[in-house]
Amino acid sequence: MMSGGSGARPSARPPTNAVTSPGSFGCDCGALRRCGRAWFWQGIFCWRANAWFGRMWVMTRHIGRRAFLRVSAAAGAFLSFPQIVSVELLGAQSPSNRINVGFIGTGDHGTGWNLRRYLTLPEAKVLVVCDVDGARMRRAKEIVDEQYQTKDCAMTKDFRDVLARKDIDAVMISTPDHWHTLISVMAVRAGKDVQCEKPTLSIDEGKILVNEVRKHGKVFQTSTEDRSIPVYHRMAELVRNGRIGKVQRVEVVLPKQPTVPGDPTPQPVPPDLDYDMWLGPAPWAPYTKDRVHFNFRWIEDYSGGIICDWGTHLFDTAQWALDMERSGPVEIEGTGTFWKGGLYNTIKDYDVTFRYANGVVMTCKPGNPSIRFIGTDGWVGNTGWRGELEASSNEIKNSKIGPDEIHLYTNPEGEHHDFLKCVKTRKDPYFPVDIGHRVSTVCHLANIAIKVGRKLKWDPAKEEFIGDDAANALRKVRPMRKPWTLDG
Repeated sequence: MMSGGSGARPSARPPTNAVTSPGSFGCDCGALRRCGRAWFWQGIFCWRANAWFGRMWVMTRHIGRRAFLRVSAAAGAFLSFPQIVSVELLGAQSPSNRINVGFIGTGDHGTGWNLRRYLTLPEAKVLVVCDVDGARMRRAKEIVDEQYQTKDCAMTKDFRDVLARKDIDAVMISTPDHWHTLISVMAVRAGKDVQCEKPTLSIDEGKILVNEVRKHGKVFQTSTEDRSIPVYHRMAELVRNGRIGKVQRVEVVLPKQPTVPGDPTPQPVPPDLDYDMWLGPAPWAPYTKDRVHFNFRWIEDYSGGIICDWGTHLFDTAQWALDMERSGPVEIEGTGTFWKGGLYNTIKDYDVTFRYANGVVMTCKPGNPSIRFIGTDGWVGNTGWRGELEASSNEIKNSKIGPDEIHLYTNPEGEHHDFLKCVKTRKDPYFPVDIGHRVSTVCHLANIAIKVGRKLKWDPAKEEFIGDDAANALRKVRPMRKPWTLDG
């Protein structure tokens, strides 16, 4: 495996002269191609002076999410809790109280959204960056070193180097989906707290992740911004507090992607890409540029397609508002088509209906990403990602949530700040592992129902389909290419 980033090894093998980055361990976000980098940076970040730290992030609240953004065990049992001195004793910004973080996956989203935000938070210190694409790995190191005005940031192409470091308290995982659970499980077994991008690759894989996080007593943040976005938080509170009466229906609209079938023609592996590590536990397949970067989402070996990519956002708002965060629907049926004739094979068109035990029906169709809750006394929702709150009446829209009513936990500072805070308090963050797993499950249920082509009954307590062996086979952990395994 690639060297570097562990203990006394400050870096990976000497960098090559490659300047392109045709494949990456890190996630990418599509709008950079459509909207341009200038929009991306102007839309996400602005800076202002801060008396102590020098600068802090001010996040704009009306930016698009990914598709719109694009723009070991060797650690030992004593690492069960990060080695952090209490805030009360040393103060929040004391170097001894900072959380040392390793970054695994430094694609556009890994750097543009996750790394940039972490570098503004005085609670954290980024010590090492990891990516199988050398160009992206080195770029991430440059970003960190520029922020800290040092050359100390280590780098490696092998995430196991990060997990083996005893000075790393937590990891931020921004890899393709097929790596999420495996790296997260290995991280918690190595004594690290974890913030990881969503979703899982299968339902049973998510169950293993939940069990491992809870068994090892680690803090885990499913990494999405939704619960810190005012419009979705407000929506969920209005529904929870009965402002639209008894909920009858939830209408979820997700995007339709991709728009082309992908080119499967094999190509030479770029010299600065560790392609075998990029594939990891997935079956071997020939390299092509359409397989990696943002496009991994459209190949079943690595992801669940658009429903998993976007459903983990808006389905979470739905489950949050319905108070079904740790449960799920009991019946699913759907129709759709899958990409054929090219490289991509995930869902293309879709029309899915979920039914909950309390009678609520949730639908999912393609279009402009939106959500609407319809009840006996009115409706509330929005149109477009982060669109303005809409309601059937101004009375509902402007309703005050009283002090004795339900107030849902949020963190306006976002997912990264929330995770770091919880690393210190040892409490669950706003999107903990079990809730993240349940949202991923809803996405997987949709894909499975479309594949089998019939109505399915789901037991959310046992987390299995009732009387359907074919459907249950599709929820299992997929075989992993050696030497990778989830076995302890």
